[in-house]
Amino acid sequence: MKKKILLVDDRPDNLMSMESILETGGYELIKASSGREALKILLNEFDFALILMDVKMPNLNGFETAALIYEREKLRHIPIVFITANNYGEEQMFKGYQTGAVDYIYKPVNPELLRTKVAVFVELYTKNHQLIAQEQKLIAINKSLENEINERKLSEAQVKDLNHRLLENIDRLEATNKELDRFAFMSSHDLQEPLRKIRTFNDLLYTKYKDKLDNEAVHYISRIQKAAERMQTLIKDILEFSKVANLKDRFIYTDLKVLVEEVISDLEPVVQEKKAQINIKSLPCLDVNPGLMRPLFANLIGNALKYAKKDTAPVIDIDVQSTETTNGSADNGKKKMCRIVIKDNGIGFDQKYAEHIFEMFVRLHGNSEYEGTGIGLALCRQIVEKHNGFISALSKENEGSSFFISFPEAVTT
Repeated sequence: MKKKILLVDDRPDNLMSMESILETGGYELIKASSGREALKILLNEFDFALILMDVKMPNLNGFETAALIYEREKLRHIPIVFITANNYGEEQMFKGYQTGAVDYIYKPVNPELLRTKVAVFVELYTKNHQLIAQEQKLIAINKSLENEINERKLSEAQVKDLNHRLLENIDRLEATNKELDRFAFMSSHDLQEPLRKIRTFNDLLYTKYKDKLDNEAVHYISRIQKAAERMQTLIKDILEFSKVANLKDRFIYTDLKVLVEEVISDLEPVVQEKKAQINIKSLPCLDVNPGLMRPLFANLIGNALKYAKKDTAPVIDIDVQSTETTNGSADNGKKKMCRIVIKDNGIGFDQKYAEHIFEMFVRLHGNSEYEGTGIGLALCRQIVEKHNGFISALSKENEGSSFFISFPEAVTT
């Protein structure tokens, strides 16, 4: 916004002269032909950056006008520069400064001097307002902090009580989770026996009576068998998930390349069937639980094979990168992480599901398209977190997926 300057002089030619000198400065110039007119203007307007006022005026001279202006609290921040043709003695000049004047300019006015002084005072006015605004902001912040401190003091006892109850709830929750894990393990284990009997008797029924049953009955028996197989796979996966939760952390310095090669060897029938190409570029030796690393890589590589494009041979690249991540430790807050990347050229998925795929029983495709229980990737996340690491995915539909597994280079228990 343009800075406003009030010009006060009883002679129109002087007002016009000052206006012509200052018009190039981009100011908003307001003119008053007497002290009384200036006071009237200042009744409604307070945002002047400067007042240039003639000393010698009829009725109210410049000194008297300045004294009346500064009687009002809202106007005391406006600097006044007197313009005079008289070279007053020290006593008169002191009187002018007593009324609140900040400077004098003598007539005839030097245009360059007037422009320079006005620019300086306007700049001081601007900075002063910025400081006032900053001060008000700091006062408001300080008041807010005081209120917050008072609220914290008042609620300190309540917070302690809540923390105590929270700790009790956490202990109960941990105990409940352990019970649930044990329950899931035992339930899944106990379910296997009746399920085996269902499959056995179903096989006997099919073998003994298949020639006596019509096509519809044979179809129903086949569906029972497939449903039982899916149930057995689900129970097996739940058992695997429960085992991970209850396993103690026993880490061994392990060559991951050798371990992954063993996993690929177990998957050899599927690899040959799909004519897959698996490239292991480099893998490190890390402190890990080998028993957990096998299902981790088996799930990720198995998924890359399962979700391959129908008319394209799968290509799976397994590589490693060294990265750094902040962990808030004492060693400058940094910790070396080893990031393993498993990239495929499969069907991919919409990136918006990248977080959900690691949740239990979440599947992006139905059983009619791809078999599965929706536990595999949840198990992968649990295994990685067991090693103080993290897992994420980057994918695009029909353009393949990349899974990123990060482990600390030195795993601590």
